[in-house]
Amino acid sequence: MQPVEVDSERLWQSLMDLARIGATPKGGVKRITLTDPDRQGRDLFVAWCKAAGMTVRVDAIGNIFARRAGTNAALPPVMTGSHLDTQPSGGKFDGAYGVLAGLEVVRRLNELGIRTQAPIEVAAWTNEEGSRFVPTMMGSGVFASVYPLADMHNQQDIEGIRVGDALRQIGYEGDAQPHAVGAYFEAHIEQGPILENTQTTIGAVLGALGQRWFDVEITGQDAHAGPTPMDLRKDALLAASRLVVETNRVARSYPDNARATVGHMRVFPNSRNVVPGAVSMTLDLRNAKDDTLRAMVDDLTAAAKLIQTECAVAIAIKQVLYFEPSHFDATLVDSVRTSAAALGLSCRDIVSGAAHDAVYLNRVAPTAMIFVPCDGGLSHNELENARPDQLAAGASVLINAMLAAAVVADDAPAA
Repeated sequence: MQPVEVDSERLWQSLMDLARIGATPKGGVKRITLTDPDRQGRDLFVAWCKAAGMTVRVDAIGNIFARRAGTNAALPPVMTGSHLDTQPSGGKFDGAYGVLAGLEVVRRLNELGIRTQAPIEVAAWTNEEGSRFVPTMMGSGVFASVYPLADMHNQQDIEGIRVGDALRQIGYEGDAQPHAVGAYFEAHIEQGPILENTQTTIGAVLGALGQRWFDVEITGQDAHAGPTPMDLRKDALLAASRLVVETNRVARSYPDNARATVGHMRVFPNSRNVVPGAVSMTLDLRNAKDDTLRAMVDDLTAAAKLIQTECAVAIAIKQVLYFEPSHFDATLVDSVRTSAAALGLSCRDIVSGAAHDAVYLNRVAPTAMIFVPCDGGLSHNELENARPDQLAAGASVLINAMLAAAVVADDAPAA
């Protein structure tokens, strides 16, 4: 069977049509989870799926499952998908691309009359972004039994609105039950610069970096900036600044795609003529190997103890999140490589620095991801952009990898 290619223009037009829902003045999208724009986006996706002959079910956390029947109903579906919610100043492609690439797979199979033994299923996961409700990747987390459904229904936004109430408000609290998945693929823009910088079209994603997030409280002593000698100060900001430098050192000192970031800091009392008495800050450590990630944490913890002594402050570090590194299924990853080669597309192995719904699906099914470049590696931004031909290339790799997993039925016509 010759490799199949998707309809590039149709995929692009679907992305642009969806992007009108929640469109922002700068060309981005604001489609916050479980708000009315999210409902409108879901409704459009569901309508498209039904028009493509798919059956649609919704579970109790609002995940949408659109299924194209296979010739063997006893087989678990080969699934693909991502999310439709965005950041408050998000772009057109993060999440939406993976969902609509799946829809394009079904549309193209319908056009070509290709039937598969296993069903094909497209999922739209609830609250991947976590911009309104925490935790992130809520829908896939419930599906994979990482989070109890009742606990997630009780999560509240800053206005005190519960997830369960918001689901009912937009009409997407369903009753579909968790089900087995034969294989899961997720297509996504890279959200980083590697593919673009290496002029590579397809990233065969080996897995996702493990993550450990910490909240840090540094307590010193407020003091007048004039009368207080330098050697008698308990400057919390000085200690925080040294910890930032150590965080950068740690990331540069370890292998396995090490990352370390201080992304948020608050200084108290935040007055120009007062020695800062307290600082609250965050630490984000990531690595492809759990042992290396643990070593990074130990290294930074030891550095913090030294800073604490030398700056005469107290430093309290509390872990608030831990994702262990994800390693995707070797057979499915190789199928991504093989599909790219058959289509004549450049491809390289890559590791995801961000978490995706695939991280949780990886716990319950063989999983792989397909990355395509985005302009400047920019994402979570209204200026997020991607080329139509590269988006189509990723979807073409997706359709061929899914066909390999779902197995073309014997009586299907050759493409």
